[in-house]
Amino acid sequence: MTVQGSENSSRRGRRSSTMGGMPTNDMPWWRWRSNVRSALHMLSDPGFQRECWLAGREEYGDVTDAVYRLVEDTWLDNWSAEKYVGTIFRDAEEAALVDAAVLRVLRIMHEVGPDALVSAYLDHPGWPEAVRAAREAHVRLSVSDGEEPDVPPRTLDVLRIMTRSAG
Repeated sequence: MTVQGSENSSRRGRRSSTMGGMPTNDMPWWRWRSNVRSALHMLSDPGFQRECWLAGREEYGDVTDAVYRLVEDTWLDNWSAEKYVGTIFRDAEEAALVDAAVLRVLRIMHEVGPDALVSAYLDHPGWPEAVRAAREAHVRLSVSDGEEPDVPPRTLDVLRIMTRSAG
């Protein structure tokens, strides 16, 4: 997936160095989990999508930005979330739910294109199923982390603050 960065985006232009195809020192597991959860949260909430993405609220990024957070650093567009059980994901059930969401969202992205209008995603016949799969994964990860799944998604600035390295 090729993405272009912007000032209001968490997207970066290229992947980090790799070792055997795995990113090296990209992020600790908890930041990967935070990014995956943020993306699933946004992808799972039709009200948020209408009020924020369709309205063009920049503080939340766009659909492509959410997909980037879901797959780029984890490489979930190349392999199963099962690979991360015990690190990013607590168990095989979490991994399977994330895989289902990733596959549905990526299928739509490949059909409409990464730079398509938000409405192209939301009007796609497969979008409701992608939203449902993202919702199942989002709820499971949120509850596993002891958090309420129905609070509004956090802005990208809040996510950056949450995932900032201590130092």
